[in-house]
Formats: sequence, structure tokens, C-alpha cells
Amino acid sequence: MALQSDQHLFEAKFDELLTEMTERDLTDPDLVDAYKRLREILVYNVTGGKKNRGLSVIGSLRELLPPSQLTQDTLQRALMVGWCIEMVQGFFLMGDDIMDGSVTRRGQLCWYKKDGIGLDAINDIFLLEASVYRLLRRHCRTQPYYVHLLELFNEITFLSELGQALDLMTAAPLGQIDLSLFSMQKYKAIVKYKTAFYSFYFPVAAAMYMAGIYSEEEHNNAKQILLDMGEFFQIQDDYLDCYGDPVVTGKIGTDIQDNKCSWLVVKALEVMSMKQRTELEACYGRKDEASVAKVKELYNILQMPTLYHTYEEESYQRLQKLIAQHAQNLPHSVFLNFAKKIYKRNK
Repeated sequence: MALQSDQHLFEAKFDELLTEMTERDLTDPDLVDAYKRLREILVYNVTGGKKNRGLSVIGSLRELLPPSQLTQDTLQRALMVGWCIEMVQGFFLMGDDIMDGSVTRRGQLCWYKKDGIGLDAINDIFLLEASVYRLLRRHCRTQPYYVHLLELFNEITFLSELGQALDLMTAAPLGQIDLSLFSMQKYKAIVKYKTAFYSFYFPVAAAMYMAGIYSEEEHNNAKQILLDMGEFFQIQDDYLDCYGDPVVTGKIGTDIQDNKCSWLVVKALEVMSMKQRTELEACYGRKDEASVAKVKELYNILQMPTLYHTYEEESYQRLQKLIAQHAQNLPHSVFLNFAKKIYKRNK
């Protein structure tokens, strides 16, 4: 029941924050058009996803605090912090789509692809990022965890951008396909920094700070479990990029065309013959449909779906062990709630 009502509370909170950021903050009539633009950016780029990250703040806080301490004020702040994390996700994805030349995101045209937007989207990304810190300052400035939250938002943004840098450097320039750049070690580093920190550790760490848990040891314990979960999540994402149904996922996968260091290609390189590697080198990172189809055919010959499902099962077993080992002082439900959402998902 709590989850359903949290979802409802979370959606309602967005409307409230939207009014606050784009109407109540508008004190200079000269800025009417700029605030109208900010409203469009927020509505288009922040609201469309599954909202797992944002909802995980309030979900985790419910597990970490006794009900008597979860006051209405605390609840409202947790919802706001959740939306700040969704806004970080929003500006990451806006930039990601430009860099990847993507066409659709969450079942609609990418923001920069919309008529009249183009590279003006770069300033829209800056606006969205700056809005995060305005909200945090207004709602959390008097709280004992305020500086912890600011440092967390800064650090996670920085680590994710380092991960994106690694990712971009591994995808060689067009026409220069070099599969020797791909290795499982490189892949895991990209995933850890680009995805796992902000998708998994970020919302739980925010909830821990809000619950008064500042101990570095406890944060490190949570990190061990959540980064491992984040690695699985990205591998699952890579699998769905190739094998997912675009009607369900809301996006058309382009990892093969984009020469991405994806789990599928890295795993395939580990198990394929030299002849197959030569075939892969001739087709990977090419935009034409025949090349993409050839790569997918190779994946099927190598039984990538079977290898993936085996990995998924092993990953789940490993996660149970990590929770038993590292979550001695933290409620196991914080981590198990996450696990339930991601294992066996199809989008």
C-alpha cells in the first residue's frame, strides 16, 4: 500500500515543485520567457521515466526511520530530494542523447531533436542542473544533513561524468572500430562510474543522510551492495538494448551502431573464435541494417541470451550474499526492495 501512495505523493510533489520553480520564483517580468522555457524543460525531460531513483529516497527513508520520526516535513523533503535526483538523471540523459545522436528517449523524441531546440539544449541542461541546487538550498538549508547532501550531489555528478568520459573514449571515432579497446575490466569501470553510483548508491545515500546516518563505514557497506546491483542493472540494460521490445522499453537500441562497449560485445569477444571476431570487426559500429543484423546473428550463434540468463541468476545469488555480509546494521529491506524492482524486468 505504501508504494502506491508514495507514487501518488511523488507525482503530486512534482506539480508543486514545478509551480514553485517556474511561477513563484518568477519575480522579474523580463524573465517570463526564460521561466516558460524552464517549465517546458522540466515537464519534458524529468517526468517521463520509471522514477525508480526518485522513489527510492522515500522508500529507503521509510525503512531507515521509525514511523514516529517520519514527520510530514521530513516526508515532503524526501519527495523533493527524490525529484532532485530525477532532475540529475534528466540532465544526464539530455546530454547523453546529444553525444550519442539518439532519436528517441522514453517513447518520445529526444529533447534536442524537437523542432527549434537543437544545440540550445546545452543551455537547457545547465538550467536543469542549477535548479537542483536552488531546491536543495530552499528546502534543506536548515537541516543538519544539508552539507552532506550537497557534497553527495556534487560527488555523484562528478563520478558519473568521469564514467561518461571513459565511455566516450572507448567508443572510437566513426569508421575507426577497434575492438581491442573493449575488455570486461574497462566495461565494469564504465558501468560503476557512469551508472551504478547515481542509479543505486545515490538515492539510498541521500536517504541515509536524511535519517542521520553519517558514518563512512555504513555508507561504504551500502556502496558495496548497491554498486554490485548497479552493475547488474547496466548489464540488463545492455541486454534489453539488443533483445528488448522497443514498444515496452520506449527506446530503439543503438549500442551496436554506436560502437558501444556493451556487455554483449565484451562477453561475445571472450567466447568467440578468431573467424567470428573478424566477422564482428567488419560489422560492429556500422550504421547499415545488414551489419547490425549480422552482429545480432553472431550473438544468437554464441547463445548470448542463455549466457545472460545464467549471469542474471548468479548475480542474484551473489547479491543475497553481499546483503548478508555488509548490511548487518542496515535494514535488508532497503536493498531487497531495489532487487525486486530490477531482477527479471523487461524495460
